[in-house]
Amino acid sequence: MIPTQNQLLVIAIDGPAASGKSTVGEAVSRRLGFLYFDTGAMYRAVTQAALARGIAISDELAVGELAAAIRIDVTAPTVDDGRQYTVLVDDVDVTWLLRSSEVDDNVSPVSAYPAVRAALTRQQRRIAAQSRVVMVGRDIGTVVMPEAPLKIYLDASPEERARRRWEELEQRGQDSHFESILNAIRARDDYDSTRKTAPLRAAKDAIIVNTDDMNSEQVVDEVLRLAEEHLSLLMIEQTETVRAQDATEF
Repeated sequence: MIPTQNQLLVIAIDGPAASGKSTVGEAVSRRLGFLYFDTGAMYRAVTQAALARGIAISDELAVGELAAAIRIDVTAPTVDDGRQYTVLVDDVDVTWLLRSSEVDDNVSPVSAYPAVRAALTRQQRRIAAQSRVVMVGRDIGTVVMPEAPLKIYLDASPEERARRRWEELEQRGQDSHFESILNAIRARDDYDSTRKTAPLRAAKDAIIVNTDDMNSEQVVDEVLRLAEEHLSLLMIEQTETVRAQDATEF
């Protein structure tokens, strides 16, 4: 049972790097017919826009002003080219530009700037208010959408996350070293959990799903089960509220 379009309907999925958020979020959104919204794409969009405009990534003030000035939209795929979603910056499709190595190399400092995070939080809330969304990130349940009816925190040990990333790279035919991947994940965990602005942590009312002993299909099934349970309860609560209001008015 799925709530109607005019109800706040956000499934917030947070978690550390390589915890499977993107894979699970995309699969869950497809099964439910929701918009898949990886909020990391917005930080990449600001980074790409800054690079395209010749703005120094180290210029925190200028990058923050840019984030506040541009409009970023994330929609369902508009082109059948393998994309999970379409990203528009001021109505220009930049979806594949966000995956360039130059954006990869510069997005981390951009995502840490408080002014950028504040500007994008406003835009993320705007998008969430317009659609049924599975929203994936690191601060969705704690900062962006603390009122989301369902908050899930996907977690796994650094070793398990490194193993998954290593297997993924190997399947792509890319040379990789497990220890290097593990060290990078540990460093990212430390950075994300200790940053001053919106540090990585589970919301107090988030459901923590440890995926160490689960494959992606099992995680998707568990999230879908939680969605059915929690969103059905939301419908019941809102129906009872409407009935109470109608009775009072009568």
